[in-house]
Amino acid sequence: MSFRIVESPYQKTAKAAVVHLDGLADENIINENIMTPLIQWLKESNQVVTVKEIEEQISQILTVSQLTIKENWHEFMSAVLTGDTVILLNGSSKIFIGNTKKLQSRAVTEPTSQTVVRGPKDSFTENLRTNTSLIRARIQDSNLRLDSMKIGSVTQTDIGIMYIQGNADERIVEEIKERLKEIKVDGVLESNYIEEFIRDDRTTIFPLLLNTERPDAVVGNLLEGRIAIIVQGTPFVLIAPAIFSQFFQSPEDYYQNDYISSFLRILRFGSFFLSMYASAIYLALITHHQGLIPNTLMVSLMAQRERVPFPAIVEIVVMELAFEMLREAGIRMPRAIGPAVSIVGALILGQAAVEAGFVSAAVVIIVAISAISNFTLPSTSIVNAARGFRFILILISAFIGLYGILLMTLCIWLHISSLRSFGIPYFSPFAPLDFKKQQDTLVRFSLPSLLKKHQNK
Repeated sequence: MSFRIVESPYQKTAKAAVVHLDGLADENIINENIMTPLIQWLKESNQVVTVKEIEEQISQILTVSQLTIKENWHEFMSAVLTGDTVILLNGSSKIFIGNTKKLQSRAVTEPTSQTVVRGPKDSFTENLRTNTSLIRARIQDSNLRLDSMKIGSVTQTDIGIMYIQGNADERIVEEIKERLKEIKVDGVLESNYIEEFIRDDRTTIFPLLLNTERPDAVVGNLLEGRIAIIVQGTPFVLIAPAIFSQFFQSPEDYYQNDYISSFLRILRFGSFFLSMYASAIYLALITHHQGLIPNTLMVSLMAQRERVPFPAIVEIVVMELAFEMLREAGIRMPRAIGPAVSIVGALILGQAAVEAGFVSAAVVIIVAISAISNFTLPSTSIVNAARGFRFILILISAFIGLYGILLMTLCIWLHISSLRSFGIPYFSPFAPLDFKKQQDTLVRFSLPSLLKKHQNK
């Protein structure tokens, strides 16, 4: 910590102390905008300088972008630890805080988790101010609001709440603020820390808040009346409230023809169900409902299983776990070799397992289809939910077949229908059913129709 003393040449009692933390504060700003103007003003004063006079004129003397006045020790420590510079005057109880934070963050780059062919190529960074500037550059409206707070007794992490006044529901905004204020934790390292504390149901596997690293996605949701929660230290911004159909929407849906967008969105919904049910339905048919399989296909499947010594349930679970391990290996390994290892590993593992007689070729195909279906979904949060339910469906189908799948499906949809995201039904507009609000759910209507609907609200 640096501690500098500045005093008047005319009166030794008029002293000022400049305090800042090395590494967090910008030395150039301190020297050029605080030290130099303060020393120069003291030298040019041809009269006795009193503490009261410095207090009255310090805002004109210093040339920092932001100068605030506080009067308690907590504000002093908080300012110094976050990179600001504090000016203390001998004989004064006030502390003057100048904005001298050194912005240390990576440059704005392309998104890594939500890529598009057509559309903006910028993404959020780990710096909160950079992220808010990316949003403000797109929404140049005086109604855009940014409310700030700090969470974490140790980390004192900056949190920003952005919304458009008049579009967002004020009750939801206040509810979000209240839930954030109730968080008691030592530190916040990523936006998931916030998500787990403020979501309505902490026991569900389904995501109740949307997260994205794309500024255009956040802006689109702000225009629709939602609220963005920005966390210092992570490029992923939370959006609330969220509904089930949002996790199947990609920003690129609005950058191309509405017919193509609708087809791709239906494809994503189908891929979600295929990812959850493909392995379970195959297991149920091959184990309990052979009569539903055409004779020719049944003969082919049984011929493949002649050399396999394990039950079908063991085949599928082992292959599912193997693909999950390959997926994790591809993510954790260095970026240059990760994709190659996962693809080559999957091909070699599948072929070797079939040739060795551990599994049948049909099981490899079914498991591969389930794995590939995951990659069509734009949100990893909903992918993780599908992966979790896939294993539950596999296990229940092994015991009671299609009846178990139907029973589990009923439980899943009842559970989804009971969820709320800040009071908004999670499965709306399907449950409760509202046809007027389904212009941007399963399919996407043309932009003129969507904009007209939004203006008529």
